[in-house]
Amino acid sequence: MKPEVDYSLYLCTDRELMTAATVEESVEQAILGGCTLIQLREKDISSREFYETALAVKKVTEHYHVPLIINDRLDIALAVGADGVHVGQSDLPCTVLRRILGEEKIIGVSASTLEEAVQAEKDGADYLGVGAMYATGTKTDAVIVSMQKLCAIREAVKIPIVVIGGINLKTAPAFCNIGIDGLSVVSAVIAQPDIREAARGLLQIFQGGKP
Repeated sequence: MKPEVDYSLYLCTDRELMTAATVEESVEQAILGGCTLIQLREKDISSREFYETALAVKKVTEHYHVPLIINDRLDIALAVGADGVHVGQSDLPCTVLRRILGEEKIIGVSASTLEEAVQAEKDGADYLGVGAMYATGTKTDAVIVSMQKLCAIREAVKIPIVVIGGINLKTAPAFCNIGIDGLSVVSAVIAQPDIREAARGLLQIFQGGKP
């Protein structure tokens, strides 16, 4: 059975930016602060290390009943029994992922245009990561998506949308009450001295309060 997903505060990990000693520790602190969904993203480590890290992180996410998504790597997701996979436009097609993973797993797709968003929904994606909304150091080649384009995507698709790219305490208020399902964050949480407090502040903003 596919897990119920709260997309409100979606953390993507980054071991190069984290202030905690380990990835699993940073994930635990983020969850304790209010992160509702975790994506394990590893670009520069071996498959063996990715697998072992994923196992360690999954112990944490399972303990707190928070879904774990693996970035790009279908093999790692299958190996550790993760809750789903997130892919970009140059990764395996959503239709192929769905055929392999079945209907019980979560598939997220990055989209920066209306056409990509509509196609992803048609192909069976469970949610969209739309952005980059702002310039971001974690993805320097990202295409910037305007608020106008974001709203057009929101009108065109029914599946949940999380905004990505440059989301922080200053920019987060722009996405409240416009039909967006969540904020996807990296450095605004993982790179902060107090990861738990950083997550708490962002979640409060998205839920309509003040940090």
